[in-house]
Amino acid sequence: MPELPEVETIRRDLEVKIVGHRIKDLKILSVKTVALAPAVFYKNLIGQRISKVLRRAKLLIIRLEPSNKYLLVHLKMTGQLIYKVKNKLIVGGHSSGNYRSGGRNVDADDSKNLNDLPNKHTRVIFTFTNSSQLFFNDLRKFGYLKLVTELELEGIVRNSYGIEPLTKEFSLINFSQALKGKKTNIKAALLNQKNIAGLGNIYVDESLFAARINPKRRADSLKPGELKVLWLAITKIIKRAVEYRGTTFNNYVDSAGRQGNFFKLLKIYGRGGEKCPRCHNPIKKIKLAGRGTHYCPVCQL
Repeated sequence: MPELPEVETIRRDLEVKIVGHRIKDLKILSVKTVALAPAVFYKNLIGQRISKVLRRAKLLIIRLEPSNKYLLVHLKMTGQLIYKVKNKLIVGGHSSGNYRSGGRNVDADDSKNLNDLPNKHTRVIFTFTNSSQLFFNDLRKFGYLKLVTELELEGIVRNSYGIEPLTKEFSLINFSQALKGKKTNIKAALLNQKNIAGLGNIYVDESLFAARINPKRRADSLKPGELKVLWLAITKIIKRAVEYRGTTFNNYVDSAGRQGNFFKLLKIYGRGGEKCPRCHNPIKKIKLAGRGTHYCPVCQL
């Protein structure tokens, strides 16, 4: 699943491509994908102009005018946004294989599917007045599109998301407060979007390794000095991951079809059984908080 850096990369690239475009037509091929009756969804989107592409944590937020409503897009595990203008494809999100399109490689079968859009994984199609199109594809149908008012959006953000790295709210005081009294392990506490928004498996493992903190430790056991080191590690790693356009892992590509370059900078994630880059002891992989977790049992205490 794309995390904060990957979704932010998609947001920045899509903003350049679709802001100012007006929706001319809309086709809903999977009712499950839209959290509203198709006829109502259609009526509320036709004729609307895209004025902004925003983001909260892993959620893309598209502002529409003149209705001033917001289209929420969550890619989940296998969601994919494909912007098509003439014969050029720009792909963001999940992908697979190895053929060349828009700067990335995909396999021959995927090539045929993408060049013959819509395909069997296409759930929703937006057609703009300039004839360009935006396809929402989703292999496993976990992703969704949801239309909300500004008031509803405020409620979702307030009730579902905690403080977010790289924002002014992500201060050491707020970070410490978010984890105060949490009796779960620190890995689970950081993955909980109501505590810290936008973090996922990759960047939690990397941050805990950088801070030398064992992911199995209870969150409320961390001392003030350890919390500061962890807060600094998260800030540094997320900032750098955004600069490198995220991590290419399990077929993730950004919305310009480019692979994220942060993969080569990963220290611990996905390296189970390899030598720790710090102490050279074997990196261990376990299941924690329902997720595959990588850590060094020697230098993460």
